[in-house]
Amino acid sequence: MKLVKICVVGILFLVGCSEGPKKTKDIPQEEETPNIILLMADDQGWGDMAYNGHPHLKTPNLDAMAANGAVFERFYAASAVCSPTRGSVMTGRHPLRYGICHANCGHIKSEEVTLGEMVKTMGYTTGHFGKWHLGTLTRDTVEANRGGREKYDGDYAPPWDHGFDVSFVTESKVPTWNPMITPPQSSGDVNGKLKEGEPFNTSYWTGPGQMASENLEGDDSRVIMDRAIPFIEQAVEDKKPFLSIIWFHTPHLPVLAGEDDRAPYAHLSEDQKHYYGVITALDKQVGRLRDKLRELGVAENTLLFYTSDNGPEGKSVGGRTQGLTKGLKGRKRSLYDGGIRVPGIMEWPGKISSGTTVDIPCFTSDYFPTIANILGIDLEQNKRPYDGVDLLPIVKGDVERRTKPLAFDFQGQAALIDNEYKIYSDDGGQNFTLYNIEKDAGENTSLNNQQPQKLTEMTSFWRQWKTSQENSALGKDY
Repeated sequence: MKLVKICVVGILFLVGCSEGPKKTKDIPQEEETPNIILLMADDQGWGDMAYNGHPHLKTPNLDAMAANGAVFERFYAASAVCSPTRGSVMTGRHPLRYGICHANCGHIKSEEVTLGEMVKTMGYTTGHFGKWHLGTLTRDTVEANRGGREKYDGDYAPPWDHGFDVSFVTESKVPTWNPMITPPQSSGDVNGKLKEGEPFNTSYWTGPGQMASENLEGDDSRVIMDRAIPFIEQAVEDKKPFLSIIWFHTPHLPVLAGEDDRAPYAHLSEDQKHYYGVITALDKQVGRLRDKLRELGVAENTLLFYTSDNGPEGKSVGGRTQGLTKGLKGRKRSLYDGGIRVPGIMEWPGKISSGTTVDIPCFTSDYFPTIANILGIDLEQNKRPYDGVDLLPIVKGDVERRTKPLAFDFQGQAALIDNEYKIYSDDGGQNFTLYNIEKDAGENTSLNNQQPQKLTEMTSFWRQWKTSQENSALGKDY
């Protein structure tokens, strides 16, 4: 393996010098070893929260979680689609560093250190529930987008091979109601080869060759939480700290809500009833989870994160793609803010003050280094660049500005966010437009002529970052 050390190139990339993450006495560690839960919605837009001023949506439990912790006013998914963002959460690294380029492109490589693997070195028990989408789950059964097809055998990368003790996962999307059954065409994004009422051709997997067969009816968010809560209960009974990753399918198409969850929106259109209903159903499960943590007596020692993997689906609001960007330009698949700015909540009673608002830009790559630093694991001892930073100093108000910009690269688009400024390119990073994203959230006014020095500085940094990313893609980090 080659050692790659990048010391100073405009702004530092942290690259270390050992075989894996190690405990260090130099990094302050919290007095207690916290339980960690990472919640993620699928295609939930920046505007799809009641606390963020939505005109119709009801999310009382997420609102309560936000009020009791920190709300990020500028939180970003690391990419404009699902799988790459999930890779950033799992590794703290941009997904192009290890070949995840789109929703069904690449997989988590064995050389990557995942969150599950990292925390297991500290005695954690680990569980992953809901959507995986970081590789296939079977080589033997043809299902989902890639599973069981010979040409995708190299993408076999299930959670049980990447640090997770317990799994209840699908390779990719499922309907939000009766997840194993094909819904009506009106629910959106249903393969024409599938017939309503027949199997959806996607399974929940619990281990190698093991598919779940019971308790798969009704709301999909409840189906997922029905597996996550017993895992948490067992961990508490065993007196073991736990990492629970819960990635909902909601509100990804096909969108279908139960009658009770549609009821609060009876005055709206049928499509709105279902879209808002599935988010309300998800919200109920967040409330159920938070209630259970209090019941078990572990709420004070549990760190919760909540976000979405990208902005809302669809070219515009219509049909079952009712997600809102709250006026931001772009939607899913775009590196304009509407495609990547997403809800962000962080709750840790006693450690994070209630009512905290964070205006500094942060993103999903920050989760990994945040958890590492909480546990006293020194990532500088690892032989690879990390793209995120520790969120705790930001959330606690110890820093006023972000020191490492947020870099993006997706399908011919490029972007970089550096505190109040953002550059965006639609030609692969050849030419950028500079915006003041704090004053111009809609990215309408170019500052290229007014601030050419800032444009040059940020463009230079993105290109340096791109060189680092390309070196990673060549395997030089390993």
